[in-house]
Amino acid sequence: MFVDKERSDVIVIDLNVQFAKDYVKDDEWLQLQPFVDDAHRRLHEGSVPGGDFLGWLHLPSQTLQKGLDDILEAAAEIRQQADALVVIGIGGSYLGARAAFEWAKPEYYNQLPQELRGGPELYFAGNHLSPVALHQLLTILKGKRICLNVISKSGTTTEPAVAFRILRAWLQERVGPEEVRKRIYVTTDQAKGALKKLADEEGYKTFVIPDDVGGRYSVLTPVGLLPLAAVGVDIKQLLQGAAEEEQRLNTSSLTDNPAYRYAAVRNALYRKGKTTEVLAYYEPSLKMFAEWWKQLFGESEGKDLKGIYPSSVAYTTDLHSLGQYVQEGYRNLFETVVQIQQPSVELTLPSDAQVDDGLEYLAGKPLSWVNDTARIATQLAHADGQVPNLLVTVPEQTERALGQLFYFFELACAMSGLLLGVNPFNQPGVEAYKVNMFALLGKPGFEAQQRDIQARLKNMQ
Repeated sequence: MFVDKERSDVIVIDLNVQFAKDYVKDDEWLQLQPFVDDAHRRLHEGSVPGGDFLGWLHLPSQTLQKGLDDILEAAAEIRQQADALVVIGIGGSYLGARAAFEWAKPEYYNQLPQELRGGPELYFAGNHLSPVALHQLLTILKGKRICLNVISKSGTTTEPAVAFRILRAWLQERVGPEEVRKRIYVTTDQAKGALKKLADEEGYKTFVIPDDVGGRYSVLTPVGLLPLAAVGVDIKQLLQGAAEEEQRLNTSSLTDNPAYRYAAVRNALYRKGKTTEVLAYYEPSLKMFAEWWKQLFGESEGKDLKGIYPSSVAYTTDLHSLGQYVQEGYRNLFETVVQIQQPSVELTLPSDAQVDDGLEYLAGKPLSWVNDTARIATQLAHADGQVPNLLVTVPEQTERALGQLFYFFELACAMSGLLLGVNPFNQPGVEAYKVNMFALLGKPGFEAQQRDIQARLKNMQ
């Protein structure tokens, strides 16, 4: 294990199932131990379905061994020459980086003066096809020094390819072709693909997406590490935390491995009809982490007519919108709550007896205590309403803790998919809509599909 000598304190991600015990008994998930033993062995042997995509399993320790000099050097270049960095990617090519950015940096980071930011503004593009949103981004970027980090294995995925073409042309009009070559950083396949070919022809600085790491598992590769380092996120500590979990969770014991225990408990709940999982969080900075989590589990498990549907809620906000449904709606739900135990800052509610707002009894109380009390009250209420609750605790909101959390859920997702009997590392269904879209857009090679779809649509009228 790679232990940072400057940080010897222990951070432990843990799982508490006390609010689910009325719905799943310990022996129900403990009986899965033989299956977990076998899956753990095969996972580390590479003999599971999708065994060619297990590079993430030892990625943290291997990356720390190899070093981060090339990424840190490029990040320093970006900080020196850019007022704003635009990350162009979709799905796993941006969700992890955005989740870590919003975890580690203030919500209004881009509005801070440069001396308080410590890095360029950070924007994300290529994750939609909205002309309105892209035009608004170009308006914000006007007058700024811009760098682009385009992330795509193939270079032909529609959303990022469209955004890259528009942003590259826009930037070239402003600084010229020679300067553009210094402003574009490409993260792509090592040897093939349209983006790799273009990067070689133009001389763009290039980073590699490993062949054995799928997009939704790629946050700890240059896909996530380069943009995060550029805005001053401590990527060494991020990897350090993940490496610690890599070692700690290298056991098949359900009592000793909380990631596998999480997988086993949710499997037991699924067998009892709990087919929708709601990831709940009480810190707004976890919003994009929840989006990363949804892709991880949705794309890994939703196949062969199986899988737990992943959704998310922001509490306490959504208690005033979705709270009624969660409390008394259709009972196919269970919740997994992510709790950050120690806030990065604290506020205390001031005393003001002149205001009749009913809050004076809380005067002098820390707001984090009020927030966590709301969490406990909600878990009790939802458990009473037949919504089992799992609690994943994170001691602090640091890069190191986030690295642990990323690895915790990656490993849990792999085991959960194997217990479900699916290949957790492929995504065959994501191509279905693309065929229809390419046909309707008139892409060459899709003429037959275009005729079939146009006939279907005509018959629907």
